[in-house]
Amino acid sequence: MSCCAPGVESAVDLSVRPESDDETLLAASRDLGGGVRQLELALPDVHCAACIKTIEDALSAEPMVEAARVNFSSKRVRISYRPERGRPSRLTQKIREAGYRNFLLDPESDASGDATLSGLVRALAVAGFAAGNIMLFSVSIWSGADAVTRDLFHWISALIALPAVAYAGQPFFKSAFRALQHGALNMDVPISLAVILATAVSLFETINQGQHAYFDASVSLLFFLLIGRTLDHLMRERARSAVRNLAGLAPKRATRIHDDASREQIKLAEIEPGMLIAVAPGDRVAVDGEVAEGQSDVDLSLVNGESVPERVMRGSELLAGTLNISGPLVVRATRPAANSFLARMIELMEAAEGSRAGYKRIADRAAAIYAPVVHVLGLATFLFWGIWGGDWHAAMLYAIAVLIITCPCALALAVPIVHVVAAGRLFENGVMMRDGAALERLAEVCGVVFDKTGTLTLGRPQFEGQVSGDPEMLTIAARLAAVSQHPFSRALSSVAGDAHPPLTAHETPGQGVEAEIEGTVWRWGRAAFCNADRSAPDTGDSVVWLSRDREPVASFAFSDAVRPEAVGVLARLRQAGLKLSLFSGDRGPVVRQVAALLQIDDARAEMTPEDKVAALNALSAEGGKVLMVGDGLNDAPALRAAHTSMAPSSASDIGRNAADFIFTNDNLAAVPFTLSIARRAAAMVRENFGLAIAYNIVAVPLAVTGHVTPLVAAIAMSSSSILVTLNALRLRWGSATPVPTEAPTAVVSRLAAAE
Repeated sequence: MSCCAPGVESAVDLSVRPESDDETLLAASRDLGGGVRQLELALPDVHCAACIKTIEDALSAEPMVEAARVNFSSKRVRISYRPERGRPSRLTQKIREAGYRNFLLDPESDASGDATLSGLVRALAVAGFAAGNIMLFSVSIWSGADAVTRDLFHWISALIALPAVAYAGQPFFKSAFRALQHGALNMDVPISLAVILATAVSLFETINQGQHAYFDASVSLLFFLLIGRTLDHLMRERARSAVRNLAGLAPKRATRIHDDASREQIKLAEIEPGMLIAVAPGDRVAVDGEVAEGQSDVDLSLVNGESVPERVMRGSELLAGTLNISGPLVVRATRPAANSFLARMIELMEAAEGSRAGYKRIADRAAAIYAPVVHVLGLATFLFWGIWGGDWHAAMLYAIAVLIITCPCALALAVPIVHVVAAGRLFENGVMMRDGAALERLAEVCGVVFDKTGTLTLGRPQFEGQVSGDPEMLTIAARLAAVSQHPFSRALSSVAGDAHPPLTAHETPGQGVEAEIEGTVWRWGRAAFCNADRSAPDTGDSVVWLSRDREPVASFAFSDAVRPEAVGVLARLRQAGLKLSLFSGDRGPVVRQVAALLQIDDARAEMTPEDKVAALNALSAEGGKVLMVGDGLNDAPALRAAHTSMAPSSASDIGRNAADFIFTNDNLAAVPFTLSIARRAAAMVRENFGLAIAYNIVAVPLAVTGHVTPLVAAIAMSSSSILVTLNALRLRWGSATPVPTEAPTAVVSRLAAAE
């Protein structure tokens, strides 16, 4: 069933337009930096694992291609390439040469409907109508009709079956023909061969006034195959509904304000950083930006899960997808639409579906060798029963049953359907998954390492006052702090104000900020960074230093409250058998105080980003697979070094990009929830493999030994795929405790209903 889903492009409500010349393809590509661009194309004819392998292998053979990844669920390919090595049209040509149409996605168009589902339903209706009527004639034949009546009913059945098979079998026949045309095999080849052979044998028997014809089996075979594919398509679309709803929140166009105050409607792809965009009440913010003019109440529930509107004014940051409620705003774009918060959320969800996790790679390899093995097995069955049994007619039917029953759709579905359902369940609870491989790695972890500031604490430190030094140093410290987005820096800036002109400064992640003011080098940051003697009072407050020409001149105290849910969350993680650690760059007294409150035995203080990476590498060398949870710019290297990682959506851009999971709700309950889903998903993948293997162990010998008819084979094959899919859907329910705040899916549904 599913791995061969027919039809045209219907992914995430995007329609397509024909591919064009090199300039068009280059303009449609996204700049990834370092001379690499990324092109995304629609692939309406992708039907199975063999299709994916064929396309990826064809593209990977091109010297200009850095990476190529086909997403089966959305029927797209994402290609990273270097334009200086060749023409972009070479990429589309290679895909065509492999036997697959490809199109540029047009974000301006909305799909008018699910064309794939419509085609499946029409084919299913034709096959069902034909099967029902042919069965009526078959009953009379089975009841002992005389030869004349039997032959008449056979001809009537043929008149019904032939056009029905020709129409209802198109999803299979077209796919098989394209594969054979390009010297390849896919799962539709043996299925098409079985249907055509069964129909041809029946027509031969009818012409020669034979006693048996199998038109009922041929049409019923298509009917049951189409039922399986239609159900699989519906289940996949249901699992992906969160992504489609999320994509629906993005406006198609935006109102640009020119320097002369004139306004123009432009496409999202045309928005560049620095442009002024008008956002009227009731509209959504098109791209990430900051408020340049106006003030209003905005709904940030998509970002933080909170349904209470927040007040924004000049200088406030706004993310794409945010709903403007009360007043007109002028927003200055800070990122293009392709790199917006909303686009990254959608990209993460789609990446999860198209991932190549370990289990999925196993299933793909098994599915890739399926077609030749099945053809050999079918031919061997035919020859064995024809030569040994002497009944070539029966041998043909046995071979047809083998071709049908051995379709490894259940095996091909075993992993991706679990990952799609898991990604949907996580997203409904405010967690975005980068790929299925991360889900597998999360299920393997034996410990969790937390950052402190902004992760275990609220990340909103309060400035407690100047501890030492000349009071006038507060002004210098505030100017340096204004350059940084670190929570301590923001806390000081909010208290001291921004009356002084901004500085040109350099920030070292995890260390501090350095700037030259009138020939003097000032530093604001950690004690070591400021060459301090760490003589600040041994209290539970965090201390940040200020130095002048490498000599410490002042220190400042900050306090940061522990998250209210942290105690309960860490207790749940301990109950799950995980070892908990705290890696922080803060002072020892502060770290020990937080560790004591949260009952964390392994607490390490005053760690640089390099220290964290070294500690994680040491744990990995000892066989420890840990989850790293952090949010800061300085946590990015550690997030990458860990076996798997999580970060809140409020984390720095680099931190979010480094993490495998991102939780949009500002609640640590996302950590044990995601872990629970990962462990259940791993168990269900193993269950699905077991079901698929058990099916083949039982079904294949029955078909080879002649105990299964083509009709029974079709029912069995479809049932195995449906069983695997239904097993995966159990992941939508169960014991995982949801994150206790409004999640993006609920937000999307609520906002969509309101609009």
